[in-house]
Amino acid sequence: MAFNDPNTARDEYLSFRLGTEEYAIDILQVQEIRAHEPATRIANAPTYIKGVINLRGHIVPIVDLRVKFGLANAGVDAFTVMIILNIGGRMMGIVVDAVSDVVALLPEQVRPAPNLGAAVESGFIRGLAPVDQRMLIVVDIARLLTSGDLAMVEKAAA
Repeated sequence: MAFNDPNTARDEYLSFRLGTEEYAIDILQVQEIRAHEPATRIANAPTYIKGVINLRGHIVPIVDLRVKFGLANAGVDAFTVMIILNIGGRMMGIVVDAVSDVVALLPEQVRPAPNLGAAVESGFIRGLAPVDQRMLIVVDIARLLTSGDLAMVEKAAA
């Protein structure tokens, strides 16, 4: 199957930056991209859960992926955005350093992630996709964001 065949089905991904790394998530799970705004903190929530926002009457938990992935200097600047996701009918938001672009990838372009052992949590990584001069880390955002921690936040916010 040729990569340049326009009739070949491609999956589209939204790419974004966390620190110096570029990640990609399935565009079909993205509901909207919003400017960063403060969230209302939830008591006893993990530090990477920034809190909740009221989005047109929906209470949306917000996860700072920079903190969840252990990146230093997770400050807010003009490029910091929140990506609002719809995962299985549940709205959630993630904070990222910047949104890059939408990338269309053939399934065979997403290569399996290397096994990094038990020291690195990689169950949410679908694979790696070289695109031009960059390497995208393709994330299964549904798997990442359906952890027990987020279920706790949703119950507290309800």
